[in-house]
Amino acid sequence: MIEIKNLKYNYAGSKHTVFEGFNLSLSENCIYGLLGKNGIGKSTLLYLISGLLRPKGGTITFDGFDTSKRRPETLQEIFIVPEEYDMPKMSLTECIKIYRSFYPHFSEDVLRKCLADFELPGDVDLKALSMGQKKKVYMSVALAAGTKLLLMDEPTNGLDIPSKSLFRKVVANNMTDDRILIISTHQVHDVESLLDHIMILDNSRLLMNEAVADITDKYSFTFRQPAEMDQSVIYAEPSLQGNAVITRRNANDPETQMNLELLFNAVTKELIVEGKKEGM
Repeated sequence: MIEIKNLKYNYAGSKHTVFEGFNLSLSENCIYGLLGKNGIGKSTLLYLISGLLRPKGGTITFDGFDTSKRRPETLQEIFIVPEEYDMPKMSLTECIKIYRSFYPHFSEDVLRKCLADFELPGDVDLKALSMGQKKKVYMSVALAAGTKLLLMDEPTNGLDIPSKSLFRKVVANNMTDDRILIISTHQVHDVESLLDHIMILDNSRLLMNEAVADITDKYSFTFRQPAEMDQSVIYAEPSLQGNAVITRRNANDPETQMNLELLFNAVTKELIVEGKKEGM
């Protein structure tokens, strides 16, 4: 369980406040999608949750412990995959020894399986890898660490289309009941089939904080021709199939698959304002 209460944060030397009075609760056994425009604070929030940044005010607790205190016992249950990183000059086998010594639940079996699913060999020279290969290795190590909290910042950046499909498979196959996974991304098509819960961030506000099941229960995502457009349409965008639309779902309507990009655009234009359970 993650509890964020009255969070305040701004970068040193900057007058811009990233978070002010921000509140959020997150539960285990859930994959959260953290969405928002570039520069809105998604990465900052991940670093604050992980304890890599310290709040200027308020508290962030994970399993009851303040992450900013950086207790080893707490950090052993947190793994963050940043958007950009470099690899050390060593083999993967050497690197594993370091991770295994810190993370008590590290599983080499899980690591081997993830690498195989990503179509990578069991040992590699980390410095010799391409950016996409580095990302696959890092995400494999992250999943193998066995932490209760896993944070991923733009995990599909640098991956080609087949690798993005493999990413979804690897993550889905390695979620556990006690794990919280937060994926921060602007590439919504890459992850929308993975997500259980949607959070759309706008500075200190959560424009949406809603389970995918609740979203598809409330709304229908369909296509309509121009002659079919009426007042029931909440939001629409032109597409090759006509207009992609969001409408309020009626009791007898079949459930439709969520169009996350369409939903994001509607929410950020504040045409859908439900589901703001936490935030400022």
